[in-house]
Amino acid sequence: MMMNLFSIFDPASSEYFSLNWLSSIYVMMFIPVSYWFVPSRWSLILIFLIEFLIKEFKVLLNKKLNLFNIMIFISLFMVIFLNNFMGLFPYIFTPTSHLVSSLTLALLVWFSIFLFSWLKNTNHSFIHLVPQGTPGILMPFMVLVESLSNVIRAGTLSVRLTANMIAGHLLMTLISSTGESLSFILLVFMLVVQSLLITLELSVSVIQAYVFSVLSTLYSAESN
Repeated sequence: MMMNLFSIFDPASSEYFSLNWLSSIYVMMFIPVSYWFVPSRWSLILIFLIEFLIKEFKVLLNKKLNLFNIMIFISLFMVIFLNNFMGLFPYIFTPTSHLVSSLTLALLVWFSIFLFSWLKNTNHSFIHLVPQGTPGILMPFMVLVESLSNVIRAGTLSVRLTANMIAGHLLMTLISSTGESLSFILLVFMLVVQSLLITLELSVSVIQAYVFSVLSTLYSAESN
């Protein structure tokens, strides 16, 4: 029973299956059998997507050393997109709508880049704290601002992802909750609106995965 609107995001609120965090592996149940035949239409779509992402990330990773990280960020994109996509199905929990999931992922990526930057490029990291041309009197203030902006990167990555996933799901829940009291014409209109919202949410799931991976790529490029 739904006690409040936000209980749909509670991983322990399901009456049928309490281990909702396992929804991350549900995608394996939806992979068509033809995917495992090479070449197949599904594998060709995946190859096209990976080639597109490689072209995009190559522009951001400006050094050959950074090119080894491309597959990491492509994997990051696929994990976030699949979790976002599976959340569009009924009765399937969306892990990325929780800060527990998105913040853990963002902290792992951010801390890895942050640690590498300060251990391998210490001088560059110190120089980056004070932009070129900063007056001497403002240098302590700029160090504080730049340090704060570096620390909150993980939070902004995770909050952006979580907020966008929650917003769409809440809107769909609010609209569908009024279905029992609507007339036939309004019910048909509501179904059309819900169909459009599902299309919008599918676009959001791709965009948010792309934004998360692109920003992580930019942070990685800055570390070198």
